[in-house]
Amino acid sequence: MTTLNRTVALPGLLLAATLAIAAHRSASQGTRLGFDAKAAAGYLDARAEAWSIWPNAQRDRGTFCISCHTTLPYALARPALREPLGERQPSTAESKILGNLLTRAHNWREVEPFYPDQTRGVPKTSESRAIEAVMNAVVLSRRDARAGHLSDDTRTALDVMWSLQMKTGPNNGAWTWLNFNYEPWESPNSPYFGASLAALAVGSAPDGYAVSPEIQDRLKALRGYFDRQHASVSLLNQLMGLWASGAVRDLLTAAQQKATIDAALALRHADGGWSTSSLGTYQRVDKTPNDTDSDGFATALVCLALQAAGVDDPRIASGLDWLRRHQDPATGRWTASSLNKQRDPESEPAKFMSDAATAYAVLALTYDKK
Repeated sequence: MTTLNRTVALPGLLLAATLAIAAHRSASQGTRLGFDAKAAAGYLDARAEAWSIWPNAQRDRGTFCISCHTTLPYALARPALREPLGERQPSTAESKILGNLLTRAHNWREVEPFYPDQTRGVPKTSESRAIEAVMNAVVLSRRDARAGHLSDDTRTALDVMWSLQMKTGPNNGAWTWLNFNYEPWESPNSPYFGASLAALAVGSAPDGYAVSPEIQDRLKALRGYFDRQHASVSLLNQLMGLWASGAVRDLLTAAQQKATIDAALALRHADGGWSTSSLGTYQRVDKTPNDTDSDGFATALVCLALQAAGVDDPRIASGLDWLRRHQDPATGRWTASSLNKQRDPESEPAKFMSDAATAYAVLALTYDKK
C-alpha cells in the first residue's frame, strides 16, 4: 500500500474501530439490562409514528393529541433507551412527539383543546386543558431532568399546570381529568392518576423546583388531595402515587406507602408477574371476562413503583425477570389487554394496552434511582 493510500485508509479504519467499540458497549449494556432494547425501541417508535398520523388522533393546526396509553408513556420511556442503544440524540419519532407537544404549548391560548365542548359536550374543554397541561409538564420536566437544567418552556408548562389545579370540590388540589368511561386512564377514577403525573412533573424538575417557595402552597394542596383520596382509589392508581412519591417528599405517608406495597406484593402470581385486572375492580362493558394472567403492564407498574419507593424485596427482582422473559421476540413489545372490552387484535385500540405495557416495561427495566 502506498503512503497516500495508507493516509486515506487510516481515518476509515479509525471510524470503523470507533463504531465497533460503540456497538460493543451498546451490546454489553443490552446484555446487562437483559432485554432486547433495540427491538423495544423499534416497537415504540413505530407505534408513536402510527399514532401521529392516525386520523382519530388529529387535532387543530396540524397537531395530534397526546394519549395516556401510547404517546405519553412513549415520551417518558423512550429516552431511557438512548444509552443502551448508543444513541447520541432523540429518535425521529421522539423528536416528532416533542415537537408536537411544544407547538401546542407555545400556542396554548389559540389552539383548540383536544376535545372542545362544542363538539363533545361540557365539560370536555376543561378536562382536555387540564390533562394536556399535566402531560406537557411531566414530559418536559423529565426531559430537563436529563439535561440538568430547568428550561423556560418547562417552567411555563408547570405554571400553566398549576393555574388549572382545582381549588374546590372532591378533587381540590388535583386536576379535572378526561372521562370517557375508559379504564384505567380516562374514567371517573382517573384524577388520581393525573395528580400522580403532576407530582412526578414537580419532583422531576431540576434546579430545586420542588422546594421553591412559590409553589409550596400548591404542593400542600396536592399533598392534601393524596391524603384524602389514596385509600379510596384502585391499587393501580395507588401505584402511580407510589411511583410519584419517590420524586416528591412526603407525598404519601409511611402508612399509605406500606399499605400499597403490601397489597401489591400480595397479588404477585406464582410465575413472578402481576395482572392488570387484579389491580382494581374492573368490569368490561361487553360482559366478557377480564384476562387474569400476568401481563406486561401490571408487572412493570408494580416493579417501577416499588423501585421508586425504595423497596428492597426479592419479589421485585422476580418481577423484573418476568419482564425479561416475556418480551415478544417477534415485535419487541410486552403485551396487556383491554379492561373495557374484548377487542379485535388487529384493531388500533387493541394495541393501546400493549403500547403502555412496553413503555412501562422499559421504565421498570432501566430504572435508576440516581
